[in-house]
Amino acid sequence: MKSHGLKLAVAATVGLAFTAGAAVADTPKSGGTLNIVVGSKIPSYDGHIESTFGMIHPIRPFYSTLIRVNPDNPSSPVDFVCDLCEGSVPAGAEGGTKFTFKIRKDVKFHDGTPLTAADVKATYDKIVFPPEGVASSRKAYFKAVDSITTPDDYTLVFKLKHPTATFIPAVAMPFNFVYAKKDLDANGYNWHQRNINGTGAFTFVEHVAGSHVSGKKYAGYHHKGRPYLDGYKAISAPKMNVRLQAIRGGRADIEFRGFPPKARDDLVKALGDKITVQESDWNCVLLLTPNHEVKPFDDPRVRRALSLAVNRYEGSKYLSRIAIVKTVGGVVFPAHPLATSIEDLGKTVAGYNTDHAANIKEAKRLLKEAGHPNLSFTLHNRGVDQPYRVVGTWAIDQWKKAGITVKQWVQPTSPFYATLRKKGDFDVSIDFNCQAVVNPIADISKFLPTAGNNYANFADTELESTYDALLKAGDEGSQKALVRKYEKRVLNDLASQAITLWWYKINPHRSYVKGWKIAPSHYLNQALDNIWLDK
Repeated sequence: MKSHGLKLAVAATVGLAFTAGAAVADTPKSGGTLNIVVGSKIPSYDGHIESTFGMIHPIRPFYSTLIRVNPDNPSSPVDFVCDLCEGSVPAGAEGGTKFTFKIRKDVKFHDGTPLTAADVKATYDKIVFPPEGVASSRKAYFKAVDSITTPDDYTLVFKLKHPTATFIPAVAMPFNFVYAKKDLDANGYNWHQRNINGTGAFTFVEHVAGSHVSGKKYAGYHHKGRPYLDGYKAISAPKMNVRLQAIRGGRADIEFRGFPPKARDDLVKALGDKITVQESDWNCVLLLTPNHEVKPFDDPRVRRALSLAVNRYEGSKYLSRIAIVKTVGGVVFPAHPLATSIEDLGKTVAGYNTDHAANIKEAKRLLKEAGHPNLSFTLHNRGVDQPYRVVGTWAIDQWKKAGITVKQWVQPTSPFYATLRKKGDFDVSIDFNCQAVVNPIADISKFLPTAGNNYANFADTELESTYDALLKAGDEGSQKALVRKYEKRVLNDLASQAITLWWYKINPHRSYVKGWKIAPSHYLNQALDNIWLDK
């Protein structure tokens, strides 16, 4: 990677930061407003159902979670600290099946209501055991949870059916906003989609649709001395060029999601030591999700042909220069030990053979065999340029080489989600598996047909059975074998969904923004309580 003539320093195991500034001031300063640019609209405020940065960036600072990734070491997949609990994150008792959290006694919701264990229990009941008809996007992460109890007002106990290494990372997910039990009881489980009452570092000021969300410092925040900022403003700016110019012109300080390489280079060239760039591998991947309830995508031969026709290796070379995607991989974050190597994927999964001419030939054969030699369909996509529309346009060009004719249907974020979640009126959709904590066994639950965030509309008992065995696997060798079996079932045998490329995170920000450290996810480290402005 080019250093652009700047000093290069390792910021974390998976992140890089480079800047040309002088010595960094170590003592945080209080005051000021952080201006963020956000490249997507907000479908709802409810962290329990949403999976988009469009919600997490403007709304996460209003809420606390039971535990969280260490904001001073967010690149680590194992460094978790208490947020609403006391002391250290508990180790599992009774053979790793019992986790007891002592809840802080100094926490109040923004409306003045004291927080107790009952609030945390009500929150996790909604996430883990949602009533019929209530959405929970991370329900599958907690398949091992048997019960949640509160022996007293400040003790919370999770009892698991069996030990699993996925539990604590799942609890640390930044979407697990803790809600007040009284709000859920009085207003129902949909109230938080349009209302905010949290215990986070900032209190809600206003949301002007299409313009901004703003928050101000919460004087009663339970982490004493924080936040350092007086407030923040999350400015809606769907077009990347607008976000770039806002940072370049000083109207915004940072964008937490990420820019493509050329945008980074342009900012560095224009601003010199006034800009700092942090980079990291990204626990996020774009998918191609066929709707199995729509013909001919009920046929695995057709679905497999779609994957075969995509040249991921050439795509990586080309797209990594213009988009925030880069790495060829399978269902697991490629930097993790459980990830399948490219060589093994090429031997076992359709579309990963480097002989792309052979892949195209096989795709055409499968389509002819299935009775669709001149397949045509509409690709549903999200109205976000990076990387959705860029990758969608590339995929359409790839399919054309296999004789497949595709039109693109692009929707803004809210109707895009409505189509996936409620209407289901699509042929094939760009989809994504973007996770926070790198927790592969939980992350790949996305591909389960019973997962709340799987939109392919199918059932498969073999896949469910393999995943259940994976949850209980106690050693890495067993886990790897089961991951391979699961992955081959998803990407090859069923071809229930196809993977395009894994993302690469590039965060340029004004050099006076201090305290924030990049993570392998654009969802992590977004409480904003550790950020300060050196100006």
